[in-house]
Amino acid sequence: MTVLITGAAGFIGFHLAEKLLKRGDKVVGIDSINDYYDPKLKYARLAESGIGAEAEKFGCEVQSTKYADYRFFRMKLEERDALQKLFVTEKFDIVVNLAAQAGVRYSLENPYAYIESNIVGFLNLLECVRHNPVKHFIYASSSSVYGGNAKTPFSEEDRVDNPMSLYAVTKKSNEQMAYVYSRLYTIPTTGLRFFTVYGPWGRPDMAPMLFSKAILAGKPIKVFNNGNLSRDFTYIDDIIEGVVRVIDGIPQINDGETISPKVYNIGCGHPMSLMDFIHTLEEHLGMKAQMYMLPMQKGDVYTTYANTTRLEHDFGYKPQISLEEGIKKFVGWYLSNQITDNNGRI
Repeated sequence: MTVLITGAAGFIGFHLAEKLLKRGDKVVGIDSINDYYDPKLKYARLAESGIGAEAEKFGCEVQSTKYADYRFFRMKLEERDALQKLFVTEKFDIVVNLAAQAGVRYSLENPYAYIESNIVGFLNLLECVRHNPVKHFIYASSSSVYGGNAKTPFSEEDRVDNPMSLYAVTKKSNEQMAYVYSRLYTIPTTGLRFFTVYGPWGRPDMAPMLFSKAILAGKPIKVFNNGNLSRDFTYIDDIIEGVVRVIDGIPQINDGETISPKVYNIGCGHPMSLMDFIHTLEEHLGMKAQMYMLPMQKGDVYTTYANTTRLEHDFGYKPQISLEEGIKKFVGWYLSNQITDNNGRI
């Protein structure tokens, strides 16, 4: 099976590529390697998979030195011609779209980046799979689509018409775009609403890495809403197991059958308060955090809490890693990996 992974230098994309390659799939990865966070971390992930410095060049095909079945292209989804050329020259069985401009707070300052990547880029991908059919188009949505919903846990049947950020709007738009393309052009699509993902090789703008760096440096961490927040933290291995199960569950479509696009929550189902998370991190780092208490941030939500019953029913998904065990694994990785920039550890 040949799988295209967009966002292959990202946190989830890197882990998914590794998982698929180790079991014998062929993988083509693409990523724009933007500077939303330090690209050195993205290049370090690629290097871990045998993708060398040639990855810095746009449009250059880079063969992995570690995996014979892995090739990488630096490419922006917004560049329609380059993307179309890739789909014409390659034959993909599965497309997993993990590329997006991430970050809720960043969207307040850089709105155009979200429209270009998350809307225009997503449309370009849909057009490519429309004209170059694949067995399954899987894409990353987000728990942010639930916005200010008060009812918990969040279920796929809940209304998602109360977004709190432009990022959330683009993710809901992706779901609607996929729905329309699925119905109009008989494209099997599945959206995965990721909840807070953490683990080795994670994003430096998210709490586990951001807090760990500050705590080890003896600097204060920013704690929004005075710590009165909770998140459905989900360990990366559980996320990847769920994505792979969806990849393997290729929808069977009979001639003339109306296709049913799907959307699933993919999370842990056991939210933890931010303060408990910080205390668990302190315990495994062996240091106390200095906390700078701040009011609620614009665009943020008070809680995320996944109901994963639908994913469990359809694919047998069941998270295995507790937060205690996951933080222990993350801290072990973080302390043993020194990825640095000009300002020190990333």
